[in-house]
Amino acid sequence: MIIERAHVHLSSYDEETWPWSVPCVQQLLNEGLRFTAPVTFLVGENGSGKSTLVEALAEGFGLDSYGGSHDWRYASPRGKSTLGERMKFDAASGRGRRMATSWSARKGFFLRAETALDALDREGFSPDRVSHGEGFLAAFRGKFVHAGLYVLDEPEAALSFTSCLELIGHIDRLAKEGGQVICATHSPLLTALPGADIIEVGEHGMRRVAWRELGIVDHWRRYLADPHAYLRHIVES
Repeated sequence: MIIERAHVHLSSYDEETWPWSVPCVQQLLNEGLRFTAPVTFLVGENGSGKSTLVEALAEGFGLDSYGGSHDWRYASPRGKSTLGERMKFDAASGRGRRMATSWSARKGFFLRAETALDALDREGFSPDRVSHGEGFLAAFRGKFVHAGLYVLDEPEAALSFTSCLELIGHIDRLAKEGGQVICATHSPLLTALPGADIIEVGEHGMRRVAWRELGIVDHWRRYLADPHAYLRHIVES
């Protein structure tokens, strides 16, 4: 583990103004977010705030919101987000404490689906003549190798079923070698990783759930069993 808890303290804020109006952000303000496993998945519908949250976590650790490694600052012309510039961490003992107190000791990478290949190319690590998905996997093979904090925003977007399985293997290896992964995802494949902590994000804020209790798992199970039960409400007959 690198960080044990993320928190933000404000003396006052407008609950009607973004991002403070987002339920998961309000819960972060009130309670903080504790990490209990080396791999944490944040799952929720579009607009739930999970991407806002992971971006701020990356920024708080010193990673560019555009995407990239801790060694590269900064590709994005904009400053940190309102939430990211206020993000604080309670570091885990040992390696986490060293990274919290020493910029040179800090390791990590922020991978977001829409900018991943540009970020890799900027760091001289964009394989030629490969698909988008292969570029993602190449990043995991070559850049996600040191113990550090790795923040991912929907990495499954460019990956096939079998590539997602390979990604699970990379995440598991990284965690076992002392890394910590925080991943926003819609994937029932990724979230099935044994031992991972799953946090469901929505109107309720944030709550920990078991994989079988996830809404996305239930929907995929029902859809694969009977697609027509869903499509009859969407596709004109």
